[in-house]
Amino acid sequence: MYDDNNIFAKILKGDIPSHKIYEDDTTYAFLDVMPRSDGHTLVIPKADATGLLDASGQVIANCMATIQMLAPKIVDAMGADGFLIQQFNGEAAGQTVFHLHFHIVPRKLGQSLRPHAGEMADPETLASHAHIIRAAL
Repeated sequence: MYDDNNIFAKILKGDIPSHKIYEDDTTYAFLDVMPRSDGHTLVIPKADATGLLDASGQVIANCMATIQMLAPKIVDAMGADGFLIQQFNGEAAGQTVFHLHFHIVPRKLGQSLRPHAGEMADPETLASHAHIIRAAL
């Protein structure tokens, strides 16, 4: 069952601030506060869905269209060599926020990723990265 008090729902309502990268009628993209790499972005639907299994095909398609548009721009903006897409379903799979979300993780050759749900990033660094990525859009 969807909990409309989860942190991403609160971000969508404007109750919690985020470092917004992009928004349209169906999706919202913002920087992960515990990034695995610089520019690590989350794409979430504006629809109530906990994961892939309770989201409609259209909700998933909207998220994928946003990912497809944003990922190469994030890679260029962050000087990365590629990107990783991650999506977790259920606690056993590593999901910590139960609102459907996709991770766009920029990758640089030879650079290790930080742990999933690791340390909080410096807010000024996140603001700078968000500015750089938005400028690339």
